Amino acid sequence: MHELGLVFEMARVIEESLAGEDVTAVDTVVMEIGEVSSVVPHYFESCFPAARQRPLFRDAKLEMEIIPAVGRCKRCGKEFSIVPTKGYCPQCGSFDKELLSGREFNIREVRVI
Repeated sequence: MHELGLVFEMARVIEESLAGEDVTAVDTVVMEIGEVSSVVPHYFESCFPAARQRPLFRDAKLEMEIIPAVGRCKRCGKEFSIVPTKGYCPQCGSFDKELLSGREFNIREVRVI
């Protein structure tokens, strides 16, 4: 489960970005997680309490926004949701596509106190 390492890296990046700021604590971290990223949201959420071992994150909450996997068919140009169609274009049946969204793993917002 690499999500624990991702939680620690997220905390490190946030701490680094807040260094020198007049911040007493992180209230909420909002993460964007793509539907077909290598991050399992449930596992990330279950590992998040480990970040609370750091003083800045003691009472921090986690919010996650799941970004849908959307592709564009390279044959016919149709944009479609990848997961429900298992990656096949619903218009022409081609599997050849460009991934437009769904692989994200971003810190979208950090609310501080």
